[in-house]
Amino acid sequence: MSRAATQQLAFSGPDKMLIMLTLALLLIGLVASTSASIEYAEWHFQNPWFHSRRHFVYLLIGVIAAVASYCVKPQFWLATGWWWLFGALALLILVLIPGVGREVNGSQRWLPLGPFTLQPSEFAKLAMVVYLAGYMVRREHEVRNQWQGFIKPMTVLFATTLLLLIEPDFGATVIVSATAFGMLFLAGVRLGHFMLVVFGALLALLVLIVSEPYRVKRLTAYTDPWADPFNTGFQLTQSLIAFGRGEWLGVGLGNSVQKLFYLPEAHTDFVFSIWAEETGFIGAIAVIGLFVALIGRILWVGRKAFVKQNAFGAYLCYGVALIFSGQAFVNMGVSSGLLPTKGLTLPFVSYGGSSLIVCCVMLGLVVRIDRDTRLLRQGGSSA
Repeated sequence: MSRAATQQLAFSGPDKMLIMLTLALLLIGLVASTSASIEYAEWHFQNPWFHSRRHFVYLLIGVIAAVASYCVKPQFWLATGWWWLFGALALLILVLIPGVGREVNGSQRWLPLGPFTLQPSEFAKLAMVVYLAGYMVRREHEVRNQWQGFIKPMTVLFATTLLLLIEPDFGATVIVSATAFGMLFLAGVRLGHFMLVVFGALLALLVLIVSEPYRVKRLTAYTDPWADPFNTGFQLTQSLIAFGRGEWLGVGLGNSVQKLFYLPEAHTDFVFSIWAEETGFIGAIAVIGLFVALIGRILWVGRKAFVKQNAFGAYLCYGVALIFSGQAFVNMGVSSGLLPTKGLTLPFVSYGGSSLIVCCVMLGLVVRIDRDTRLLRQGGSSA
């Protein structure tokens, strides 16, 4: 590649579409989480801006982390995938140790770090994507033609999901499993192998659901939440009321009624409901449109990388797209009654430091892969 072309590419900088879509979601998240948490923060912390200030700090850390991940060559991630996986598994074990992990509402998912907390399950998602992308590049022939090439990552997935279920974190288990299966399918694993393992995983999922009464109640309550609106159907009925109050244009930012201690977890799991109440159908569709555009752009970057024979970059993009789309679909589906109630953050929007930082790191990786692909397309090197 000529020196002039290299300078032109450097001047053009990262993919502007990816950056703009992400910034839009981050700003919406800052506004939505602030609006949804003011009354809750005032009551519990005597400071209405408690969560908004922390969210802003997480946002700054996330941006710094995204820039740092953008500056790291993808070859580094390819070479260190196992180390990230071991680190994630170590954190998942550490959080289960009594006296180390923090238990909230019966789940032990958080590691206290002074005034902040770390959620290992969020980092496990990133580690799984990086590990699988590297594994499918190194073991491409095995993955596509031999059983052992498929069973090895399934063993790693089983260990990860087992630790997640012990916490328990059923939502993260579903996202990690679906992402791993999706990445392996896109890598060209044999359909017979894939369907057999998927069938076994679905059977295991069914067993896990029926093994706990509260999971069965959640599964059945969403079909008719109004049958028990003050117990099993409480969260969903309050969420649906928020959607109904929003109508077309919403009640206005800050004017939500459902966030006034009616809807639990209003600034985390059900932030989309409060956003829909305050901005209406138009605001909700706008957020959905931003996610569709962002995920489509990430898949497009992955496709370009695959065409340029950058398989690791392509699989990494596919994994990130699967995580974003899976979490967004589940979060919005739960809020609107399409899926059973399950706690999962909305990427870039919900309050939560670990989720926000990891999402930013994933986006930084995608932007770097896009940059390297454009260099390859012009005949240069990604070094």
